Amino acid sequence: MTSRLKLLVVTTSTLLVVLLLLGAAAGSGASSPDDAYRHLSVYTEVLSRIKSEYVEEPDIKNVTLGAMNGMLEAIDPFASYLSADQYKQYVKSQDSRKAGVGMVLSRRFGYVGVVDVVPGSSAWKAGLTTGDMLESINGVGTRDMPLAYAEMLLMGDANTNVELSVLRVRKPDPQKVTLTRGAIKYPSVTSRVLQDGVGLIQVPALVEGRVKEVQQQAESLQKQGVKKVILDLRNSGFGKPELGVDLANLFLDKGLITYVQGQKTARQDFKADPSHAPLKSIPLVILSNRGTANAAEIAAAALLDNKRAEVVGERSYGDAAVRKAVTLDDGSAVLLAVAKYYSPAGKAIQDTGVTPTYAVNDLGPSTDDDDDPSTPAPAPEPRKDSSDEILKKAIEVSVQGTTAQKSPLTEGAAGPQGLQEHVNPLTINKK
Repeated sequence: MTSRLKLLVVTTSTLLVVLLLLGAAAGSGASSPDDAYRHLSVYTEVLSRIKSEYVEEPDIKNVTLGAMNGMLEAIDPFASYLSADQYKQYVKSQDSRKAGVGMVLSRRFGYVGVVDVVPGSSAWKAGLTTGDMLESINGVGTRDMPLAYAEMLLMGDANTNVELSVLRVRKPDPQKVTLTRGAIKYPSVTSRVLQDGVGLIQVPALVEGRVKEVQQQAESLQKQGVKKVILDLRNSGFGKPELGVDLANLFLDKGLITYVQGQKTARQDFKADPSHAPLKSIPLVILSNRGTANAAEIAAAALLDNKRAEVVGERSYGDAAVRKAVTLDDGSAVLLAVAKYYSPAGKAIQDTGVTPTYAVNDLGPSTDDDDDPSTPAPAPEPRKDSSDEILKKAIEVSVQGTTAQKSPLTEGAAGPQGLQEHVNPLTINKK
């Protein structure tokens, strides 16, 4: 595809999104099918003009595909449009147990971006982290690639390799990275005693069995004399939403934890069950960053809004929704959110994430090689307490309580939007 045509695809995608969003805004008070079709007719006319008057004959199929993916990304960065053949492959892949590389993905700038990686996985060992973007997978560009299709490409037989071209958060030049597929093993919950009667519980992935482990670790800390707990949910992006409900309930004996609602999904409330709250009395502080997503966000939002815990760190990623495949007449399908999880305060977590009470940049372990920018980043080293600014602030908050001074919200604490400052989309695919 020529650079002019690439620009055309991006421009057309943006135009369609703008038209539809304007239509939604104009019709928010009294939406009607006629209003929606009126705005779509404008897009059809623009497409017709492009086909008849553009300087060269465009590939209308690619232009339309780009427009659809642009529209989906604007409303749901986890949504996908799959052609009939791609959807068949997707359904088949869901029925098989393939090996993976350990990443949660979403869309960013039209490309596939990394939300989180599993500690110990092939992606983690290669130093991939939240905010990195996959420019290509096995030589196939990810521009306008359906997210679900990208996930399929990363899966395969154990011990086979997948080649990636990666744009890292702090390195503008694409890097070649080879990952080896394998069985994904999620780390267990760990804990340790810090200082001044404060204990730390780290939850790297909120998957099955981990909520019980949190309870066990908290009870173990209490036996060691711990009076206050810091719950580390940084880079915890794996896990089903209902596990976030269960985690919040451990520390909350009353009140609304979350609710789920959609255009065609009736509101369903999830309230705290006092019989499932063995840790309801222990003082709590939560750590979050831009890699905190899904189940972990639901728990953090519930505990924050119910004034059960303070949150220290960065705004979370924003991913908590019910998604399903909506099939179309030609056999293709759209995978999108049909309902969202909301905080007790009524905020859609996918739209706003969780904003910390105390905003602190998460610099994380350094993975950059300043001597040779083309060198793949090594696996991150464990955090050291002395250089972990978020943890240090959380200890201060735990010890001093609400008298701890709040930090101003800075770029690094702004969540996923802050990542846009580190990667210039205009440097992508300059070929």
